[in-house]
Amino acid sequence: MFKLEPRPEASRFWSIASPLLALVITVLLGTLLFVALGKDPVRGLQVFFWEPINSAYRLGELMVKATPLLIIALGLAVCFRSNVWNIGAEGQFVIGAVVAGGVALLAGKDTSRLIVLAILLAGVVGGMAWAGLTALLRDKFNANEILVSLMLVYVATLTLNYMVFGPWKDPQGYNFPQTKTFEAVTQIPRLMQGSRVNIGVLLALAGVAGLWVFLFRTRAGFAQQVGGLAPAAARYAGFSSRKALWTALLVSGGAAGLAGALEVAGPIGQLTPYVPAGYGFAAIIVAFVGRLHPVGMVFSAILMSMFYIGGELAQSRLGLPKSLTGVFQGLLLFTLLACDTLMAYRIRFLPSTPTQA
Repeated sequence: MFKLEPRPEASRFWSIASPLLALVITVLLGTLLFVALGKDPVRGLQVFFWEPINSAYRLGELMVKATPLLIIALGLAVCFRSNVWNIGAEGQFVIGAVVAGGVALLAGKDTSRLIVLAILLAGVVGGMAWAGLTALLRDKFNANEILVSLMLVYVATLTLNYMVFGPWKDPQGYNFPQTKTFEAVTQIPRLMQGSRVNIGVLLALAGVAGLWVFLFRTRAGFAQQVGGLAPAAARYAGFSSRKALWTALLVSGGAAGLAGALEVAGPIGQLTPYVPAGYGFAAIIVAFVGRLHPVGMVFSAILMSMFYIGGELAQSRLGLPKSLTGVFQGLLLFTLLACDTLMAYRIRFLPSTPTQA
């Protein structure tokens, strides 16, 4: 018999090293998984961790995948540090993509290049509006934001499907459920020729700097975090928990909506039923592996995008299902939770007591 006993103080070293240990354990478990599937584990790990970075083009694709993950995770970090549990960033991502796509469909041959700004702004507004529904129900009716935000993901996906199967369906698309391809003028500007990397990377890095300043150098960021850690102290200090709720969800929703706009007006170039790529859920892992710190989330977003690309390569090179990406993401999350638990608690073994006859 054993029990978990709280440690007097969590180790500062392990608070940083815990994600690295979780990654090592994930790699070891992944090795066993490849062996169980009858695949060469060395080749499997090479596909996941080396091939996504062994050329300039693949590094570019890594950035394409990492950009929406990082942007969404930055918004989620504001929520989680405020003790607001937004689990519906995927829905906010989808609605941001839908609203941005609607603006992109208005473009014609003679439309100004400035429509790109309108597309990005539309994505932000769409994501904020969708997250605002969760904030409203939590604020006015004390509804659980976890359940509300999660259920709204399915509503968002159904909304997207309605539009691409119905009013926005391309009449010349051979009956495929998709909109027409957006005009070239709506394309998010790319940073270099021969690569799909666009200005979303710069926006993500600007978001990293902005979030760092907000969280650690402003009174508003301090108030946001105090409200999450100690609500009673926040009320005593005059900080509004209601304002913190709305700020957290609107920032998070706006970030997810921006990621959706960058995705549909960037790599995808049209609305399809496959816009929901799971980025909103994967970004939760990115946020926690990055310790809810802006700089830490840069590295965890790159790692998570390696899992995405590695899963695609494993499908084509090794004949493994693409769902292997989700397996690696899940392993990383659960090993991180286990490491964090042992960081906060120690295992105390109890002497066995003899049973009475």
